Amino acid sequence: MQKNHLMKKSFRLSGHATSVALEPIFWDILARIAEHRHMTLSKLVYEIDQCAPRNLASALRVYVVNHLSGNNLI
Repeated sequence: MQKNHLMKKSFRLSGHATSVALEPIFWDILARIAEHRHMTLSKLVYEIDQCAPRNLASALRVYVVNHLSGNNLI
């Protein structure tokens, strides 16, 4: 089985620089969601952060799972 290394991306959220490390599959799905919603990945991450600002990496993973299961919360 191939290891899933984390991929880190940097964003500026509410004026603060932050980095988030996720598995590449999560970044791919988030990018597709953002494209489908006609927005940038940064904007989507910002929206998710506004709803669950404590642990952004976890919030992004939960968002993807909810999206794939049909529970679009944002």
